Amino acid sequence: MHMLTIGAFAKASRLSPKALRLYDELELLRPARVDPDTGYRYYTTGQLERARLVAWLRRLGMPLARIREVCALDPAAAATEIRAYWARVEAETAVRRDLAAFLVDQLSQTPEMSRKDTTMLELRYAARSDRGRVRPENQDTAYAGGRLLAVADGFGPAGAPASGAAVEALRFLDTEEVPAGDVLNLLDEAVRGANDAVRDAAGGAGDSGGAGTTLTALVWTGSRLALVHIGDSRAYLLRDGALFLITHDHSVVQSMIDEGRLTAEEAVAHPQRALLLKALPGVTPTDAELRLRDAHPGDRYLLCSDGLSTVVPEPRIRALLTETPSPADTVLALVAEANGAGGPDNVSCVVADVVER
Repeated sequence: MHMLTIGAFAKASRLSPKALRLYDELELLRPARVDPDTGYRYYTTGQLERARLVAWLRRLGMPLARIREVCALDPAAAATEIRAYWARVEAETAVRRDLAAFLVDQLSQTPEMSRKDTTMLELRYAARSDRGRVRPENQDTAYAGGRLLAVADGFGPAGAPASGAAVEALRFLDTEEVPAGDVLNLLDEAVRGANDAVRDAAGGAGDSGGAGTTLTALVWTGSRLALVHIGDSRAYLLRDGALFLITHDHSVVQSMIDEGRLTAEEAVAHPQRALLLKALPGVTPTDAELRLRDAHPGDRYLLCSDGLSTVVPEPRIRALLTETPSPADTVLALVAEANGAGGPDNVSCVVADVVER
């Protein structure tokens, strides 16, 4: 067996000797032989493929612990894990890109421009929550105010108190105008408060029965909307007749779709479609997505629990949002549509229009 010194192996694999020593200590890439007297490391040419894979994954920014897991898999499973990792990187990058664009825009504006923006637009809104046709109680909470829109979908034995506590923890954001430059910081603090409030509301049930809630909310700053999202409740934007889903489900089936292991059609009937990857209370409340969106006159926003989105197809949701003029009539129509399709779950909707003041 042909052996390479650590220097020769480093050159062939494009990894530095320092990196190779670190990977040896982490049991990520062990040398084939270590000289018992000198401690000098030797590698085989057969280890070059693994070394190059490690180097490529490091260039992707993958953490070393995750690389060790990927390298232990067969090629097909490793490809699936890399695809899933990169999907998460792209999602996180999109959030940071939105924030960067907001900061550039915010810092580029003059005070006169900012004052003009905040006096031109306002929200007209309505909220409705319904038990549905099957569930014995309503564990959803829906709220709409001049500055706060929120939907929370509770689950478990204390689901109703959990969803109510999550929304209540954000209610202070509806009491006074929040400057756009401060809203993400305030929203991050509010989510942390919501996380603690949900844990308190769930009590012992959170440990024994998995009680918790999703949370999707929008905070109005007068010219922009700040979005917070965790779980599989959804936010949609209707703009110029087109409907856009602006949240990403934190669910098992959605992760399988992202990884290419499941199609959207197969997900509808998947036995694990209700399992969440993120919810409140969570281990780290910063798992929630935070982002900012510019508001345009004529925009219509829909926040809803999965009692609507899993029962009513998106083309029908778009039609109801387009054809029904007032937010109050629209939430009634959406709830009626879900119940007309069997109402298998609680259904909650918030509809808000961005209009000129």
